[in-house]
Amino acid sequence: MFHFGIKREFGCFVGGVLFGTAGLKLLGSRDAKRGYAHAAAAFLRAKDEVMKNVTSVRESCSDIMADARDINEKRAKEAAVIIEDEAEKA
Repeated sequence: MFHFGIKREFGCFVGGVLFGTAGLKLLGSRDAKRGYAHAAAAFLRAKDEVMKNVTSVRESCSDIMADARDINEKRAKEAAVIIEDEAEKA
């Protein structure tokens, strides 16, 4: 294993602190905040578009289910008529 020595380790620590501090300053800058706001606005627009699509799909599914129920009711009535006709013949 390598031993860096106290001076080198301290230098790395101080460099990391300075780099971290500079990074925090950059992340907290006015330009960065504007960037975050634009990114959040884009996310909200995308969410709204997705929700519109979800609503459209839900409405389509409701229409499909209503049509399916109508089809089943018609078939049930037709089956009942056929059964009555067979009963009358017998």
